Amino acid sequence: MALERTFSIIKPDATARNLTGKVNAMIEATGLRIVAQKRIKMTRDQAETFYAVHSARPFFGELVDFMVSGPVVVQVLEGDNAVAKYREVMGATDPSKADAGTIRKEVALSIGENTVHGSDAVETAAIEIAQFFSGNEIVG
Repeated sequence: MALERTFSIIKPDATARNLTGKVNAMIEATGLRIVAQKRIKMTRDQAETFYAVHSARPFFGELVDFMVSGPVVVQVLEGDNAVAKYREVMGATDPSKADAGTIRKEVALSIGENTVHGSDAVETAAIEIAQFFSGNEIVG
Protein backbone atom coordinates (compact mmCIF):
# COMPACT_ATOMS: atom_id res chain seq x y z
CA MET A 1 0.00 0.00 0.00
CA ALA A 2 1.16 3.51 -0.77
CA LEU A 3 0.55 6.40 1.60
CA GLU A 4 -1.04 9.12 -0.53
CA ARG A 5 -2.83 12.41 -0.25
CA THR A 6 -5.93 13.36 -2.19
CA PHE A 7 -8.05 16.47 -2.44
CA SER A 8 -11.72 16.70 -1.55
CA ILE A 9 -14.40 19.34 -1.80
CA ILE A 10 -17.67 19.12 0.08
CA LYS A 11 -19.83 21.08 -2.35
CA PRO A 12 -22.45 23.82 -1.75
CA ASP A 13 -25.40 21.42 -1.90
CA ALA A 14 -23.99 19.53 1.07
CA THR A 15 -22.89 22.53 3.14
CA ALA A 16 -26.33 24.10 2.65
CA ARG A 17 -27.87 20.97 4.15
CA ASN A 18 -25.37 20.90 7.05
CA LEU A 19 -23.84 17.57 5.95
CA THR A 20 -20.14 18.33 6.55
CA GLY A 21 -20.01 16.18 9.69
CA LYS A 22 -21.84 13.27 8.07
CA VAL A 23 -19.54 13.34 5.02
CA ASN A 24 -16.47 13.60 7.26
CA ALA A 25 -17.65 10.60 9.28
CA MET A 26 -18.07 8.56 6.08
CA ILE A 27 -14.56 9.57 4.97
CA GLU A 28 -13.01 8.71 8.32
CA ALA A 29 -14.84 5.36 8.44
CA THR A 30 -12.75 4.26 5.43
CA GLY A 31 -9.53 4.84 7.37
CA LEU A 32 -8.65 8.07 5.56
CA ARG A 33 -7.43 10.93 7.76
CA ILE A 34 -8.48 14.54 7.23
CA VAL A 35 -5.11 16.32 7.53
CA ALA A 36 -6.31 19.75 6.37
CA GLN A 37 -9.77 21.27 6.14
CA LYS A 38 -11.29 24.72 5.77
CA ARG A 39 -14.64 26.20 4.89
CA ILE A 40 -14.36 28.83 2.15
CA LYS A 41 -16.47 30.79 -0.27
CA MET A 42 -14.86 29.88 -3.58
CA THR A 43 -14.35 32.87 -5.87
CA ARG A 44 -15.37 32.75 -9.52
CA ASP A 45 -11.68 32.91 -10.48
CA GLN A 46 -10.86 29.97 -8.19
CA ALA A 47 -13.73 27.91 -9.61
CA GLU A 48 -12.84 28.71 -13.23
CA THR A 49 -9.19 27.82 -12.58
CA PHE A 50 -10.10 24.65 -10.70
CA TYR A 51 -12.47 23.40 -13.41
CA ALA A 52 -10.47 24.75 -16.39
CA VAL A 53 -10.20 21.20 -17.77
CA HIS A 54 -13.95 21.43 -18.46
CA SER A 55 -13.93 24.96 -19.91
CA ALA A 56 -14.97 23.82 -23.41
CA ARG A 57 -17.81 21.64 -22.12
CA PRO A 58 -21.40 22.94 -22.26
CA PHE A 59 -21.88 22.57 -18.49
CA PHE A 60 -18.82 24.67 -17.51
CA GLY A 61 -20.70 27.90 -16.76
CA GLU A 62 -23.35 26.10 -14.78
CA LEU A 63 -20.67 24.21 -12.81
CA VAL A 64 -18.81 27.41 -11.95
CA ASP A 65 -22.06 29.14 -10.94
CA PHE A 66 -22.91 26.20 -8.67
CA MET A 67 -19.48 26.11 -7.02
CA VAL A 68 -19.62 29.82 -6.14
CA SER A 69 -23.26 29.66 -4.97
CA GLY A 70 -22.39 28.92 -1.35
CA PRO A 71 -19.63 27.82 0.98
CA VAL A 72 -17.60 24.69 0.31
CA VAL A 73 -15.26 22.68 2.52
CA VAL A 74 -11.88 21.96 0.95
CA GLN A 75 -9.89 19.10 2.42
CA VAL A 76 -6.69 17.11 2.17
CA LEU A 77 -7.17 13.43 2.91
CA GLU A 78 -4.33 11.05 3.66
CA GLY A 79 -4.08 7.28 3.77
CA ASP A 80 -3.13 4.11 1.94
CA ASN A 81 -4.14 4.48 -1.70
CA ALA A 82 -6.09 7.61 -0.74
CA VAL A 83 -7.06 8.59 -4.29
CA ALA A 84 -8.69 5.25 -5.13
CA LYS A 85 -10.14 4.80 -1.65
CA TYR A 86 -11.82 8.21 -1.68
CA ARG A 87 -13.17 7.74 -5.21
CA GLU A 88 -14.68 4.46 -4.02
CA VAL A 89 -16.39 6.03 -0.99
CA MET A 90 -17.63 8.98 -3.10
CA GLY A 91 -19.49 6.65 -5.46
CA ALA A 92 -20.55 7.19 -9.07
CA THR A 93 -21.11 10.77 -10.26
CA ASP A 94 -24.77 9.94 -10.85
CA PRO A 95 -26.16 9.15 -7.37
CA SER A 96 -28.79 6.84 -8.88
CA LYS A 97 -25.94 4.64 -10.17
CA ALA A 98 -23.78 4.85 -7.04
CA ASP A 99 -23.32 1.83 -4.79
CA ALA A 100 -25.17 1.67 -1.48
CA GLY A 101 -23.18 3.15 1.38
CA THR A 102 -21.30 5.66 -0.76
CA ILE A 103 -21.48 9.39 -0.08
CA ARG A 104 -23.31 10.15 -3.31
CA LYS A 105 -25.83 7.32 -2.91
CA GLU A 106 -26.60 8.32 0.66
CA VAL A 107 -26.75 12.13 0.45
CA ALA A 108 -26.32 13.55 -3.08
CA LEU A 109 -29.28 15.19 -4.77
CA SER A 110 -28.45 14.77 -8.47
CA ILE A 111 -25.62 14.49 -11.00
CA GLY A 112 -25.11 18.25 -10.74
CA GLU A 113 -25.53 18.46 -6.97
CA ASN A 114 -23.44 15.41 -6.19
CA THR A 115 -22.10 16.53 -2.79
CA VAL A 116 -18.35 15.92 -3.21
CA HIS A 117 -15.36 16.21 -5.52
CA GLY A 118 -12.29 14.01 -5.30
CA SER A 119 -9.04 13.99 -7.24
CA ASP A 120 -8.72 11.44 -10.04
CA ALA A 121 -4.95 10.82 -9.70
CA VAL A 122 -2.06 11.49 -7.32
CA GLU A 123 -0.65 14.07 -9.74
CA THR A 124 -3.99 15.87 -10.01
CA ALA A 125 -4.34 15.80 -6.22
CA ALA A 126 -1.01 17.59 -5.77
CA ILE A 127 -2.11 20.38 -8.14
CA GLU A 128 -5.56 20.69 -6.54
CA ILE A 129 -4.15 20.70 -2.99
CA ALA A 130 -1.67 23.44 -3.89
CA GLN A 131 -4.50 25.62 -5.22
CA PHE A 132 -6.14 25.82 -1.78
CA PHE A 133 -3.53 24.94 0.87
CA SER A 134 -0.01 25.99 1.76
CA GLY A 135 2.32 23.38 3.23
CA ASN A 136 1.99 24.58 6.82
CA GLU A 137 -1.81 24.16 6.71
CA ILE A 138 -1.49 20.41 6.19
CA VAL A 139 -0.85 18.61 9.44
CA GLY A 140 -0.55 14.86 9.07
